[in-house]
Amino acid sequence: MAVAAAACEAGAGASACAARRTASGAADTSPASSSASAAVPGAAVLPGASAAAPAAAPVANKGDVAWMIVATMFVIMMAVPGLALFYGGLVRSKNMLSVLMQVMVTFSLIVVLWAIYGYSLAFTEGNAFIGGFDRLFLKGVFDPATGTFAMGATFSKGVVIPEIVFVAFQATFAGITCALIVGAFAERIKFSAVMMFMVLWFTFSYLPIAHMVWFWMGPDAYASKEVADAMTGKAGQIWQWGALDFAGGTVVHINAAVAGLVGAFMVGKRIGYGKEAMAPHSLTLTMVGASLLWVGWFGFNAGSALEANGFAALAFINTLVATAAAVLAWCIGEPLMRGKASMLGAASGAVAGLVAITPAAGNVGIGGALVIGLVGGFACLWGVNGLKKLLGADDSLDVFGVHGIGGIVGALLTGVFNAPGLGGPGYVADWVTATSVAGAPRPCAPSLPAAGACGQRRTVKRVPRARRLPSSVSTTNGRRSAGSAWRVSTATSPARRWMARWSWLNTMSTALRVFRCSTVWSGSTMVRRSPVAVRWSASSWPTGW
Repeated sequence: MAVAAAACEAGAGASACAARRTASGAADTSPASSSASAAVPGAAVLPGASAAAPAAAPVANKGDVAWMIVATMFVIMMAVPGLALFYGGLVRSKNMLSVLMQVMVTFSLIVVLWAIYGYSLAFTEGNAFIGGFDRLFLKGVFDPATGTFAMGATFSKGVVIPEIVFVAFQATFAGITCALIVGAFAERIKFSAVMMFMVLWFTFSYLPIAHMVWFWMGPDAYASKEVADAMTGKAGQIWQWGALDFAGGTVVHINAAVAGLVGAFMVGKRIGYGKEAMAPHSLTLTMVGASLLWVGWFGFNAGSALEANGFAALAFINTLVATAAAVLAWCIGEPLMRGKASMLGAASGAVAGLVAITPAAGNVGIGGALVIGLVGGFACLWGVNGLKKLLGADDSLDVFGVHGIGGIVGALLTGVFNAPGLGGPGYVADWVTATSVAGAPRPCAPSLPAAGACGQRRTVKRVPRARRLPSSVSTTNGRRSAGSAWRVSTATSPARRWMARWSWLNTMSTALRVFRCSTVWSGSTMVRRSPVAVRWSASSWPTGW
């Protein structure tokens, strides 16, 4: 389940998940449900039952439902009042009410648009870039005639939640993403212009990115190896590439930050910028807003597991420690730059850590979260100082410096610390069996060296490190062992020989070169493959790594 969470992955729309079932346990006979069920060949049958007998409909767990409702409320609290107070305290007193108004109304506007067409375009089957209209006006998620609810998939086979809960959860993501952009051109834009911009940006930027990164057919759709490639082909484009975005590092933070930066350039600088003092009018409100953001972010990240399980707990603890580490990093770096730490710096550090850990929350171990928090804190400190001067943009509340830089750092380091050798949980390489690169059992891949039975550890004759050949690699179920050197170059480069002697550095190097293992080598050509199609082949790695 080490996949980018937040996604409707959850089973979004009419034909987006494996099957739509009613809360009472009977099959939903609506047209949307029929098309969804038909999209998944081969329904599961109980052992010993007739092949013609219908499979038992999965029933939502009350604990999962309760947790997702609470997580949704947490994210609402992040936007109103959390983000509103955070931004409001950072602007001058004469502009506070306008910023509060823009944040609240933007959030409300996007929630309405989400219910009308946003959810359908983001989380139903369409093409690799945008969804369809199967859930226009949320049709099919609730049948008032029978009082039944459509079910959406999670990240576990046979585990579902009411789709209407997922709709609400993702609506809060869309709302706060658009509200984040307000901070980039605050204090100098008309309210009507903000509303028009939000409608256009939400429709033509947020929805396509959300679909490309988060939409897939759900785990139950991968009923057999014969349909796996077809199901992957129906997912969003970036999902097919194998991106890891647990809770929105790309969809939310980088997306909003780039929009804010472009908006700051287009709108222009504030009158008096660089000549007059534009200090925050109330750091007390900023502190209160940052605290509400920190608390609400637990729903943002841990809720993206879509279940009340161990991965929700992992996202929870990672969110806690990464944010604390970023606060310390900022408070260490700020005195080195300005002579002393500040309350504004501590609050900014907290937000930087929250942003950086968002894509990695359930995709890395606790040690990785600490490193991401520290690196994110220092990187964002540079982003709001050095980079801001280099760009020359009047990014009023440092949206790009914090959310853009933090999101990019978190997204890149997710690919590093997801590796089991660095404490990460790995990722699901085969949704048919729902096994990850860190776990067993895993079917033997035909491209692996023939030695030992499937599930047994293959051993090879060890040769001196400096001369170990590409095929001389210990593997477990088709996975390179994290305890041994993964790739030892036969080249004479001192740097490569040195890295080969340190397994954790070698692991990090491999993770950086093969981001999420979605890039593989065929001869001298890089080839993109879907996560399900990845197969380890010792002979396919280029010489000299």
